Amino acid sequence: MSASSSFPRLRRAALALAAMSALGAQAQTVPELTALAAKEQPALMKTLQQLVEIESGSSDRQGLDRIAGVIAQRLRDLGGQVQLIDPDTTIASPTSDAGDGPAKVGQVVRASFKGGNANGKRLMLIAHMDTVYQRGGLKQQPFRIDGNHAYGLGIADDKQGVATILHALALLKSVGFKDYAEITVLINGDEEIGSPGSNPLITALGGEHDAVLSFEGGGGPTTPDTVRLATSGIASVDLKVKGRSSHAGAAPEKGINALTELSHQILQTRDLSDPKRGLHLNWTMSKAGSVRNAIPERAEAQADARADRFADFDALEAELRKRIQNKLVPDAEVTLSFNRGRPPLSATDASRALAAKVKALADEQKLELVVRDRPTGGGTDAAYASLATKAPVIEGLGVRGYGAHSSDSEYVVVDAIAPKLVLVTRLVMAIGSGKAL
Repeated sequence: MSASSSFPRLRRAALALAAMSALGAQAQTVPELTALAAKEQPALMKTLQQLVEIESGSSDRQGLDRIAGVIAQRLRDLGGQVQLIDPDTTIASPTSDAGDGPAKVGQVVRASFKGGNANGKRLMLIAHMDTVYQRGGLKQQPFRIDGNHAYGLGIADDKQGVATILHALALLKSVGFKDYAEITVLINGDEEIGSPGSNPLITALGGEHDAVLSFEGGGGPTTPDTVRLATSGIASVDLKVKGRSSHAGAAPEKGINALTELSHQILQTRDLSDPKRGLHLNWTMSKAGSVRNAIPERAEAQADARADRFADFDALEAELRKRIQNKLVPDAEVTLSFNRGRPPLSATDASRALAAKVKALADEQKLELVVRDRPTGGGTDAAYASLATKAPVIEGLGVRGYGAHSSDSEYVVVDAIAPKLVLVTRLVMAIGSGKAL
């Protein structure tokens, strides 16, 4: 064959290769992506180990700075334009859903990946790097693999989410997929305390994108993969009683027993939950007195409140304030504060439509997937992302696992990693190119 006769074939091959590069992974079949994900999984496991071995409790600024630096560099290596952002805690005080928190919250890692299609879609991928654990917990819960479970501190909530995002981006890069306008990655360090510093940024960016994908865990160890379109709103209630101390043996009648009044208040509000409406009020913490032989002068209790609709908190607060006027100890002073925290995420027509696409993609790769459009009590940063947008917001795109917030049994399911990586990669392709929206 002459050089002149082979040139057209070479040119056609080059044009075909260029076309495939432009389309990126659209040209990849499910089996091809499955094979690529299987090859990627060992690297993802190493990433999980690296992240788990950095202790990053919400109050551990040293650990959070360290893990933020690692994540930022990984995103730079993947081609992202990366910023490390100190949240403006003057917007919202750094307190948690439970009413406490560090003086200064952790940084936010923000990365932008510019695509090759100006008419494509803009996606935001979110996860968090902070955990509920105190420094030193790694000794009791080190990274380890036991059969089909990978254990570790914060591995399910939410270091698997960070790792899934990093390696989905790696897969997209490996196949040259650029058929999108922009992908934004946002990893915050204050999720476990209600995202007091990062939530304004999450809300603002949510309004600038065509879809938001959140990477909290995607189901339990024995259940199908699950994505969620709705999560609960969270509030905290702080009840305080002021009485008067006196000798419990010699002059109890001269005291005003704050503990007695607190107990009365808790008992008379025990019927305010309405599970059918997704409204829950649970008293979870209390304290009173300082010594056994003195009538307690002060007592206080805290409650966790959940609602499917933020407006339900208004009615709950009004009823609480009404009931505390009914006192058992007339001279006791009773005060109540009601603090609204994380908003609920509600299912929308847009999120249901995108979830149907996720389900279809899962069916194509024979991955069992359940879509839940009713809250089950948990809160999520995806709710903040939904506040300023009508675009679809989907939660639960991380890996299945178990034991979040537990001291010795948090794990992810190893054989669930690669299938979820394939699904996420295909979903990003479908959204970015406009085929899913």
